[in-house]
Amino acid sequence: MPRTTRTPAALRTPAWTVGDHTVRRVDEIALPSGTGRWLLPGATAGLVTGTPWLHPDFADGQGSLRLASHSFAVEVDGMRVLIDTGIGNGKRRANPAWHDLNSDYEARLQAAGFAPEAVDLVILTHLHTDHVGWNTRAEGDDWVPTFPNARYLTTRTEWDHWAGAEMDEARQQMFRDSVHPVRDAGLLDLVDVADEGTDIAPGLRLLPTPGHTPGQMAVRLSSGGEHALVTGDSIHHPVQLSHPGLCSCVDIAPELAARTRRQMLDSVAGTSTLLLGSHFPPPTAGHVRREGGAYRLAPAPPVHG
Repeated sequence: MPRTTRTPAALRTPAWTVGDHTVRRVDEIALPSGTGRWLLPGATAGLVTGTPWLHPDFADGQGSLRLASHSFAVEVDGMRVLIDTGIGNGKRRANPAWHDLNSDYEARLQAAGFAPEAVDLVILTHLHTDHVGWNTRAEGDDWVPTFPNARYLTTRTEWDHWAGAEMDEARQQMFRDSVHPVRDAGLLDLVDVADEGTDIAPGLRLLPTPGHTPGQMAVRLSSGGEHALVTGDSIHHPVQLSHPGLCSCVDIAPELAARTRRQMLDSVAGTSTLLLGSHFPPPTAGHVRREGGAYRLAPAPPVHG
């Protein structure tokens, strides 16, 4: 896949309201068109074009999926919270689409009101390369925490899995430049997430969503009777609503990932809960509706940005 950079002139911050919360999407890059064929090999052009509601927002007319890399930023209980940190700039990566990026992500954080030094909590839904990259930034020859005043949070199950896994060089590199510097700075917290979820602040709950990785979690936001759910990689793309059994090539436990996805979709289908996809392209958010024994996403455009 080609190397991807993007520096648009306008630093817009699309946002949705959830009660008193405002959830902002902080863009990093739109991923190359070949990403979908690699990530979801079962999402053939015929399957995608046979799911007409995906076009034009989530797929093009030739059946190629649109995907993106971004974070979600929200203020909860007086804390500025960032959910996942994307791919990162200037990092050596095996995937050409992620290698040595030069995006304007940090400027977008500033524009959203989440200057790095003002962030209080970074939630890492799981420890994959495209979710931890902006954990750190280059300072000379070193990688230092981008968010020096924040606690970085992931699940103990996730940490323990990778601590005991035999990792290839590319993944070891990612841990060296994007995870270990946070741990070494004493900023990493591990949390045990209960089956029913674990509250870490009023209106902020972590939910276990294993399968893609053993310790992956989703993030549920609640305020004033309204709710939103940030998927992590439980759902990579809206095509998986129509085809919940469709799994990613990097799911560690595909059958478990599919069960987790169905449970998540069933829990929010027909409700007012806003689903926010961690790799969904614009409009990124929507409400889950039942359709033909599966589901579809009814897009919810941002209220501003």
